[in-house]
Amino acid sequence: MRRYNLSNTDFAEKVYREVRRIKKGQIATYKEIALAIGKPMSFRAVGNALNKNASKTVPCHRVVKSDLSVGGFNRGTKEKIKRLSSEGIRIKNGKIVSR
Repeated sequence: MRRYNLSNTDFAEKVYREVRRIKKGQIATYKEIALAIGKPMSFRAVGNALNKNASKTVPCHRVVKSDLSVGGFNRGTKEKIKRLSSEGIRIKNGKIVSR
């Protein structure tokens, strides 16, 4: 198993750049972000990089699990659901209802 160093700002910056492309009212999965940056098996590292994000310019709340469950958020799952809902994303029982 290959490990990615999250202190590697190049990796994190690629993740942040890709996540900034997600428009308001849309979502992407951790796996889709990993594929988009050319690191298809790094979806956990993508999540970890987003968890460490301190910038308010990276809309981390728009990234969800592959099964469309909301997943974690460094400000809490309730806050993630609140933000997604405010952007028109429908959520039921902790999962995205439609994309």
